[in-house]
Amino acid sequence: MKKLLVLAALVFFSRAVHAQDEEKPDGIRKDKLFAGGSLGLSFGSYTLINLSPQIGYRFNKYFSSGVGFNLIYASQKVEDYYGRDLSKSVQGITGLNLFARVYPVQKFFIQIQPEANYIFGNITYYQGNAPGKYKLDAEIVPSFLAGGGIVAPTANGAFITTIMYDVLQKPGSPYGNKPVVNVGYNFNF
Repeated sequence: MKKLLVLAALVFFSRAVHAQDEEKPDGIRKDKLFAGGSLGLSFGSYTLINLSPQIGYRFNKYFSSGVGFNLIYASQKVEDYYGRDLSKSVQGITGLNLFARVYPVQKFFIQIQPEANYIFGNITYYQGNAPGKYKLDAEIVPSFLAGGGIVAPTANGAFITTIMYDVLQKPGSPYGNKPVVNVGYNFNF
């Protein structure tokens, strides 16, 4: 009886594996690759230039994941009531991220995105007791963005809008304690 059950289990599992092999071809399929990311620009007393490309793979209609990197320049001027400069800080951020998206419904997704960002820069004080330029301690700051988004498919890709929040809230995080909203486009290969 045991041999019969083992044989039946082997036949069942071999059929299940064979059925899966018929559904998906070996290797990475080019039509499941996509590239996108975000581009951010802001100018004024707070200047931000953000270039954060990503590349990903759609494993099936419910799950995709990928990798990306961050290149961010940020500067902020602080002025007194009369418009005189008090200080100016300049930061550079470079980092790597991984992302995973789960699509519970066709056009909506839940996303997690762990990151490691290397943050460096300086601050210049123009007035006060200690005028001068000071280098900020460079450090690697981890972030863990979690949230969701909407997909609007087009012929060659999709518009993507996400709202995420850094749940780690480590000091020095480039995201602060507010939601992060990104609008971007994913290009299909």
